[in-house]
Amino acid sequence: MSAAAAYTMVEILVATAVLGIMFVSLYAGFSSGFALIQVARENLRATQILQEKMETIRLYTWEQITTTNFVPTSFTEYFYSTGTNDTTSFSYTGTMKIESAGLTESYNDDLKKVTISVSWGSRKLAHTRQMKTFVTKHGLQYYVY
Repeated sequence: MSAAAAYTMVEILVATAVLGIMFVSLYAGFSSGFALIQVARENLRATQILQEKMETIRLYTWEQITTTNFVPTSFTEYFYSTGTNDTTSFSYTGTMKIESAGLTESYNDDLKKVTISVSWGSRKLAHTRQMKTFVTKHGLQYYVY
């Protein structure tokens, strides 16, 4: 064998640097991908909680909605990241506010605005989601036909 067929030290260092950059990029891609999936799961869970509370509001009668302290103003739900009922995982805290719709029309007394908010902390960031709807005294069926 001749000495000209071997790799030089500079070529080996450059190849090692390129491999190092490739592994760091691969690791960064995986970690950011997993973080993105986790954020999507947290947002989906928040949306599920909001939807559950909104569907509960639909089941209440007008008297229940307008009765003080019948609808809870605050609640706590858990993430269940392991797929079990593990209450040690982080929690979502929420508020439910029922107030006047703020209209000047004659049916203002027959209409309430419901605002449901959910907030949670993840990765040292505060997140919040919110849904709003209106509830009428006689229900939607009386206004369609």
